[in-house]
Parts: sequence; C-alpha cells; structure tokens
Amino acid sequence: MKNPIADLNKIFDSRIRLGVMSMLIVNHEISFNDLKQMLELTDGNLASHLNTLEQAEFIEVHKGFIGRKTSTTYSITILGKQAFKAHLDALEKMINKL
Repeated sequence: MKNPIADLNKIFDSRIRLGVMSMLIVNHEISFNDLKQMLELTDGNLASHLNTLEQAEFIEVHKGFIGRKTSTTYSITILGKQAFKAHLDALEKMINKL
C-alpha cells in the first residue's frame, strides 16, 4: 500500500503558505498589506512565509511605487500553480481513499 501522504508538498504544510497560495491561485496579484490583513499576520511572520514560497519559485515579487509610497505585490508562477494543484490533487486522492 502506498504512503497516503507521499505526494503532498512539504512547503504547503504551513497553513499560512497554504492560505497565501489559495489567494494567489484565484487572484492575478495581491499586495503585501492585503495578504497581511486577510491572514491576520505580523509583517515578519508573513515575510518569512513569502520568502519560503519565493525561494521555491512558487511566487514572484513585484516592487514598485504608487506615488511616493512603495508597493509590493505578489503573483503565483506557473511552477507554483503546478505544485499547488498537484498538492490539492494529492489531498483529494487521500481523502477519497479514506
């Protein structure tokens, strides 16, 4: 019998990273402040999780300015979409076998 969790992606073990990816899969782009507010996180906590996703090349960071204010937004990469969908498929398969 195959290990039921073998196909789950370890990066998505965190509920915060799961939440970030869930929001990015349905939105073209989301700002740091919107993610922070929606997930009710501190700057440092969110930044740490976003860094993990960026290092895995699952998200892209876009830095710019709105007027004189800095603006940081995030979007999901093709690799990120593939990895997240594979993770969700693995979850679904695991659930359906129970």
